[in-house]
Amino acid sequence: QVQLVESGGGLVQPGGSLRLSCAASGSIFSVNAMGWYRQAPGKQRELVATIRSGGSPNYADSVKGRFTISRDNAKNTVYLQMNSLKPEDTAVYYCHADVTPLATMARRGYWGQGTQVTVSS
Repeated sequence: QVQLVESGGGLVQPGGSLRLSCAASGSIFSVNAMGWYRQAPGKQRELVATIRSGGSPNYADSVKGRFTISRDNAKNTVYLQMNSLKPEDTAVYYCHADVTPLATMARRGYWGQGTQVTVSS
């Protein structure tokens, strides 16, 4: 069984920084694209950033220049370094990964449980 476990959310003042982590665990054959999405109250879930196994990142326009996504393939872990945080970044942040489990050898998407990020003074 594959699980994505997130950590690193919390409360931060505007202009501050946070680093999110998400580790994929279980009987895994391979992990392809990994990424972060967020959902603010009353809004749809939106893409924040994604990164392929080869390391090519993709960012939402709203976070370009402030957020950096990276990954450690050996640990099946993806990170999101968030700098210059704004109140509008407040949301639940969800990790997503395209994983091929050993049991099925069929690639599918998995979601983490979400971690709250609140930017407020």
